[in-house]
Amino acid sequence: MNYVLVFRPQVRDELDEAYNWYENQQLGLGEDFLDCIDDKLNSICLLPESYPVVYRDVRRAVVKRFPYAIYYRIVSSRIIVTAVFHGSKNPKGWQKRS
Repeated sequence: MNYVLVFRPQVRDELDEAYNWYENQQLGLGEDFLDCIDDKLNSICLLPESYPVVYRDVRRAVVKRFPYAIYYRIVSSRIIVTAVFHGSKNPKGWQKRS
C-alpha cells in the first residue's frame, strides 16, 4: 500500500529548531539530521506497522545517530506525523496532539 505523509503544523517548527541547533553546532550537521529524518520517514512509509505503539494508537520510530523519535499514527492510507521529538523532552508535549 502507498501511504501519504501528513505533518501536523508543530512538526515543521520542531524540525526547523533542531536543524538550526545542529547547524549552529557544526556546519552541515543540520543537513545530516534532516537526512536521517528522511531515511526514517521512508522506512515508516514502507513498513509503518513495524514500529511499536507507545501511546493509544501512536507509534514511535527512533532516528539513528540523533536523539530524536518520530511519533505518528496510521489512518487509512495516511501516516500522520504528530511530532519529531528530542528524547529528553517531556512526552506529555506530543501526547496532547492528535
